[in-house]
Amino acid sequence: MPLPDFTPRLPVTGEYLVVVFFGMTASGKSTLGQAWAQACRASYHNTDRVRKELAGVQATARRPDQISGGIYSPDFTEKTYQAMLDRTRKDFTQGYDMVVLDGSYSRRHDREQVRQVAEAIGARCIFIFCTCSDREVQRRLDCRTRDPEAVSDGRWEIYQHQKATFEIPGGDEEGERITLNTEQSVEGMLEWLGTHPLFREGSHC
Repeated sequence: MPLPDFTPRLPVTGEYLVVVFFGMTASGKSTLGQAWAQACRASYHNTDRVRKELAGVQATARRPDQISGGIYSPDFTEKTYQAMLDRTRKDFTQGYDMVVLDGSYSRRHDREQVRQVAEAIGARCIFIFCTCSDREVQRRLDCRTRDPEAVSDGRWEIYQHQKATFEIPGGDEEGERITLNTEQSVEGMLEWLGTHPLFREGSHC
């Protein structure tokens, strides 16, 4: 089924829009984030792809590194998220009105850095927190192991680690945010997001 074709019209108070799809591994953030970027004709950056590009390896190359080790060490993760910010700035100078970022963004610090960059650019920043059940995570991870085109190295033990360490966004965290259970069709989620007040503020899709 073809994806809906729409572009949320930006509010008059901001020329640019940064949309961040984030959550734990296999939460559906990449599937939805990429589909949203395609439907909105936006620039799209995924931390898994950027990380492997910086490491000089193919996007689909399996890297079963230890948790917080190898290209998933804190230092390399910091480098990856900085590259995401740098590419966001560059995209807006090249004429994009919307940039979509896709990654776990498990730390408040990383999310706050996105907000700060968006504010400096004069952009609105909307976070989409993607969630699903443990059972669905397991199903998706099982499918991923059989997919030769899979980019993410997420696996069950990483998911368990994230559940223990992920800094869940709370009411005290600044910024515009939507929480979305991704156990539904991509088409339906796109249509729902396209009519959400945060994307329809003062306008229509």
